[in-house]
Amino acid sequence: MNDEFLFVTNQGEAVVSGYEMEVCSGELTPIAGSPFAAGRNPMSVAVEPSGGNFVYVANKGDHDVSGYTLNPSSGALKPIAGSPFVVETHPVSVVVDPNDRFAYVVTGQPPSSQERKSNISGYAISPTTGELTAIAGSSLEIAGTGISVALDPNGKFAYVTTFLDGTGNILGYTINPSTGALTAMPPLALPPGPTPSSVAVDPSGKFVYVTNESSDNVSGYTINPSTGALTAIAGSPFPAGRSPRSVAVDPGDRFAYVANFGSDSISGYDIDASTGALRAMAGSPFATSGEPSSVAIWQPPP
Repeated sequence: MNDEFLFVTNQGEAVVSGYEMEVCSGELTPIAGSPFAAGRNPMSVAVEPSGGNFVYVANKGDHDVSGYTLNPSSGALKPIAGSPFVVETHPVSVVVDPNDRFAYVVTGQPPSSQERKSNISGYAISPTTGELTAIAGSSLEIAGTGISVALDPNGKFAYVTTFLDGTGNILGYTINPSTGALTAMPPLALPPGPTPSSVAVDPSGKFVYVTNESSDNVSGYTINPSTGALTAIAGSPFPAGRSPRSVAVDPGDRFAYVANFGSDSISGYDIDASTGALRAMAGSPFATSGEPSSVAIWQPPP
């Protein structure tokens, strides 16, 4: 089996760092040519989960999304034609649906903003070029500051972390499989830490993980497969590095990785397949470039 690739946005250096991930141990090695240039304040990175042809980075400082082609052999990134793509103001998170048809972008707010709302918007992905085109009527308003978005592997549910009046929250949405349109779920009533910074769904669709930046840990939840409702995992939250800003799970559901913005590192965990509980792996944490803010993983075909 080929090694998997892991990508991390480095906010302080406006680059994307790439690593080969050894499939048995989970250890990381830098990809040749890494890091790769991105826009100002790159906050989030997403890889097409099915084809793995394209990688997208949300650049908060430039109000756009950078698009790249991914070399399946080396893991190297190359800007695609038309990139970067202008999106809503201050994009902070981007994710691609399981069938590589739609991308969703969540906006945040500048530090000086008096607004108490942001949004989540949908974009169609060109299967040949990777170009992003806004889906008509796809933008939904979010109360408070949007932070991160993740989709379940079946394309049924979307989860968004938000911050409002000193309180973190998780919002849930059901996804129309034909149009990509979103419909809000009833409130999940499961607040994570006070400043949730990222959300990820494992590839089996059983678990949700949320990094909590101010409390230096990761909250874990199980997913109701029918409704999308969440239940806290026993032992959650789990310790991380300083100011954890992003979490990703490998395609085999064996490992989870957290980008620690405040300690310039990536925490690695073994996942309990039955419960979803996290345990620090040997060699963790792993050093990275300055201020890592997002992490993503893709596995090449065997």
